[in-house]
Parts: sequence; C-alpha cells; structure tokens
Amino acid sequence: MTIKKRERKGKNMTAASEQQANKRLNLEKAANFMRQYRDPDSKELKKLSANQFMEVWSHYDKDGNGYIEGSELDGFLREFVSSANSTEIDPEAVSDDMLRELKACFMEAYDDNQDGKIDIRELAQLLPMEENFLLLFRFDNPLESSVEFMKIWREYDTDGSGYIEADELKNFLRDLLKEAKRINDVSEDKLIEYTDTMLQVFDSNKDGRLQLSEMAKLLPVKENFLCRQVFKVSEGATKLTKDDIERVFALYDRDNNGTIENEELRGFLKDLLELVKKDYDAQDLLDFEETILRGVDYNDDGKINRKELTMILLALAKHNQEEEPSA
Repeated sequence: MTIKKRERKGKNMTAASEQQANKRLNLEKAANFMRQYRDPDSKELKKLSANQFMEVWSHYDKDGNGYIEGSELDGFLREFVSSANSTEIDPEAVSDDMLRELKACFMEAYDDNQDGKIDIRELAQLLPMEENFLLLFRFDNPLESSVEFMKIWREYDTDGSGYIEADELKNFLRDLLKEAKRINDVSEDKLIEYTDTMLQVFDSNKDGRLQLSEMAKLLPVKENFLCRQVFKVSEGATKLTKDDIERVFALYDRDNNGTIENEELRGFLKDLLELVKKDYDAQDLLDFEETILRGVDYNDDGKINRKELTMILLALAKHNQEEEPSA
C-alpha cells in the first residue's frame, strides 16, 4: 500500500470515528438533552456557559411562552434527575408517582412566586452555571418599587429612544456585575456574550432591543402593590380605606414632598398599566400618562396629589369589582 493510500485510509477512518461520535452524541441528546452537559469524569452536570444555559432554556420552553410548565416541566425533571445524579438513571425509569413527589419537592424549593411553573430566574437557581452569568439573575435586594425601575430605565436609556439598545444593555450588565461582585475584570467578549443571551431570553418581539415590559422581566420589582387583594374588592369585601391610600402614596412619593411626579409618577403608571396590558413600551406609558392626567389632574401641574391618587384608586377598585365574575 502506498503512502498516499495509507494517508487516505487514515483520514477516512478518522472521519468515520468522528461521524460515529457525533451520531452517539445526537442519540444521547435525543434521549436526554441534559446529558450532553455531564462532566465525563464526575458524571455530574458541569457549569453551563451563558450560551449553554440559553440552549437548555430554549429546549425545554418549547412553546416559547417564557415558562417551563406542564408537560415541559415533567420532561425537564425526568431528564434533569437522570443527568444531575452521578448514578446513571434512565428518564423512563422515573415513575409517575416518583415524578409527582419530585415535582412537589422541586416546586416548593424553586418556585419562588408559587405560580406552578418555572421561569428563567428559578431555573438559574437550579442549574450549575458560570458564576458571573449567574450573578445577573441574582439581586441581593430586589427593587422596592417601579419608581426605582424607572430611575434605572432613565439612566441607561441614554439616547432617550424609549428602548434599551444592545450597547445600553451591555453597560447595564457591566455595572450590575461590578456592583454584585465588586469586580472590574469581566472581559468585553464575555459582556457581549451575556448581552446577546439576555436579548435572546427577554427580547420577546425579537427587534434586537428591550422595550419597557421586556426590561421589567429582566429587572423585576419586589411586588406590584396594585395587584394586592385590597384593590380587587367585591361585594361584601372590605372597602378601600384611607390607610390603604396612604400606603400607596408613601410607596410612590419617594422624596416625601407631597406629590407623585417624574419617575415616581411613571413608576406608579407602569404598575397601573401592567394590570391591563402585558406588552407595553415607552410610548404606551406616555399615552397612558396623558390619559390619566387628563382625567384627574385638575390643577394641571403634571403631578398627582393625595386627592387625585384617591380618585384613581377608587376607579381601579370599582373597575375590578365590575370585572369580578358573578357567583
């Protein structure tokens, strides 16, 4: 056999071996998507990069609605248990009874908002992830209210376009990592990777930037106070009290000057808008502000005082009562 023939045969064998390896990997991924992320030595899940985390999320959130739920959650749990354990477990060996018990324990531990499904932050708590990227999902102190959110929005929407563009998002993530870990060594390439991943996750309309409602999912507030039961009064329920109104006013009047204005006003209106509109942008908020002020701002100062806030909250409670289905 000539040298050229031996070389050709060697290349063919190498190509065949690679083909076989790829085939095995594809079969393994088809049987259990998570298993490709196992460490071959420890047989446990290895730390995921930002891109790998996105691959996992996209695979299990099959309908793209931003949650892993129902059959998606069942499939994820079966495959996660068989991959995260150092002992080989066939996903099909996880019985329905075992799955129900597993799901109950899992949801109690990780379903922070108790909605019966897993969102991307809750998944980030569970999977072993690259430390810097994980920090983007962990905030030591969640934003107290949408007033703080609107201040951050104004700070990073530097061109006033009404959107957080990719470069603005990158600056936000850089500052967030510095604050969370007191570090300055996140490389530019890593920041670009993190920015691209965050856009893939939170840019639901895929326009390459974040609108208000999308940024609100990336940077959530502790609670939308207007979702509390007191604003959902029905026949025979406790009516809205003066104390309730004072609590709302104090929540949004952050500088205690007696009026709700600027970012305070926009934070309040953002919470109010979220009750009726799932997807909204800066223009929606501006239009909403004009509508609300036209209805209650009788002194035409562009602010809301206690009396004007009372009018809005009473109208909200009345609307919710009318929307309440009859028994």
